[in-house]
Amino acid sequence: MARYILGRLAGLAFVLLTVSFLTFFLMYNTPGGPFEELNQPLSPEAKANIMRKYGLDQPFYVNWWNWLVNAVQGDFGMSYYYPNTRVVDLFNRYWGSSLMLGALAVAWSFPLGAVLGVIAALKRNTIIDQIITTFALVTVTIPIISLIFFGIAIFVIGLKWFGFNNGQPLYQQPPNTWVLPAFIFGLGTVGALTRYTRSGMLDVLGQDYIRTARAKGLSRAVVILKHAMRNMLIPLVTIFGPVLANAVTGSTFVEITFAIPGVGRFFLESIYTRDYPVIIFTVIIGASILTISNLLIDLAYTLIDPRVRLGGH
Repeated sequence: MARYILGRLAGLAFVLLTVSFLTFFLMYNTPGGPFEELNQPLSPEAKANIMRKYGLDQPFYVNWWNWLVNAVQGDFGMSYYYPNTRVVDLFNRYWGSSLMLGALAVAWSFPLGAVLGVIAALKRNTIIDQIITTFALVTVTIPIISLIFFGIAIFVIGLKWFGFNNGQPLYQQPPNTWVLPAFIFGLGTVGALTRYTRSGMLDVLGQDYIRTARAKGLSRAVVILKHAMRNMLIPLVTIFGPVLANAVTGSTFVEITFAIPGVGRFFLESIYTRDYPVIIFTVIIGASILTISNLLIDLAYTLIDPRVRLGGH
């Protein structure tokens, strides 16, 4: 187990190195820059001094190496757009709102999606199954921006049930400002998880050990709860990793539309302003969350099913 974890952590380091290198390559080879004259008119001398100050007059791989050396010491640089402000301090301003929004979305969408998927599988080819699968298909295919506009038009402007955030952190706002964005953010997860769970449950119910358990005289409820549901945990845990990473890093459209100061909105603004230190830090955080969650999922497999052996042992 320890050897496997150390190997995965080494793989995590390699992934982060690769992601950071490619991000630097893309940033420095994209037309434009953080100090272009169109955004901030500067004299040639002033621009040359600023470029020299931030090392932008050097090749991207030199800047990448300098960033890497500082990053392993906990220094992720200073923002270009917010002078004299550390990237970590800026990120801390927005982290709480995205974390709360993602937690609320996962808290209601994940259990509901799993339950609906199981019900659809147990009621296969019935009107209940058709209703659930249609609902799941609609929530997966409809663009989130459409859900946002419909939600605002109906529940904010029309019924006046909910309000807008005033630009303050989400945890400092009343519930009527975060219920609707959390609902919209999690709606796509419900649909995807419902379809995934239904497919997995149908596969489990068709296994020989399920038919054997039924042949022994066990009730349908015992077979489903004791045998089928336990084996359904692995696909549910598998999909939980990407869902968690997406929830933590925030939804850009939701945060911008509802004026929520979150990581997704912050990341988009940093791309627009070409704030390179902020961009690379946010990308690394997202890659770290996804990779670590996958490691935790693999470890959870051994707890769910003792037959699973890590590293093929």
